[in-house]
Amino acid sequence: MALVKSGWLWRQSSILRRWKRNWFVLYLDGSLVYYHDERQRDMDGRIHIKYSCRDVRTGRECRDVQPPDGKSRDCLLTVVLRDGSKTTLCAESEDDAVAWKMAVLEAKSTPVRLHPPKRRAPFRHGLRAGVGGGYTNPSTPYPG
Repeated sequence: MALVKSGWLWRQSSILRRWKRNWFVLYLDGSLVYYHDERQRDMDGRIHIKYSCRDVRTGRECRDVQPPDGKSRDCLLTVVLRDGSKTTLCAESEDDAVAWKMAVLEAKSTPVRLHPPKRRAPFRHGLRAGVGGGYTNPSTPYPG
């Protein structure tokens, strides 16, 4: 599957609200997968952006969230899901948070083509080759 964006983000746990650093990978099919590290061996979780995401907020739009120590509120990114839950993330910079927001919104809205388009048989002069009673063998004289 095509990769849209990857990189380190801080993720706030849903129960204790602690910050944990994860390696995130966003795929064009809308899967936002996060791992323990960049080797991508131990998956910590997955969000199906295309089907589950209702909204993406950044910076000051992320109310009631304290960023990790040493990070600015402008680095925050909240993915609001259709079931009412939220996944709160923190990027390394404000620009990175905006880039992640744009990438998530793009993955959310991009249609996924599962199969390549079918090719049709070629047409010649409006007729399929050998169809329609036309003259098809140049070595045989035309009858009549």
